[in-house]
Amino acid sequence: MASRVLFNSQLATAAKRAAVRFQSTSAAGAEFAAQREAVKAHAGPAADTWKKISIFVCIPALLAVSVNAYNLAVAHEEHLEHHPREYVKYPYINIRTKDFFWGKESLIFNPKVNFSAEE
Repeated sequence: MASRVLFNSQLATAAKRAAVRFQSTSAAGAEFAAQREAVKAHAGPAADTWKKISIFVCIPALLAVSVNAYNLAVAHEEHLEHHPREYVKYPYINIRTKDFFWGKESLIFNPKVNFSAEE
């Protein structure tokens, strides 16, 4: 119990010292504060410009690219419906020495894209 009280008093003393150091107005501290304000004044307009570029250029560009990608994907799906891919059974495709415990297909098998190993 006594060690806890001693630790708490030391902690409080250290916090008070840090607060006094933080609030001190020495010459070095004033110079640092002046430099910091100069950096803020210089960076303010640049930050505002990049914020406007992000909102008015990047977001509309991302929307336009997304719409274009969606239209291309829909057109590709329609093309695949009219011209399905032909499967050529090469001897090196779907080589299995032992089936998986859930069947012949791998865990990431997609019947729309991949050809079945059973064919």
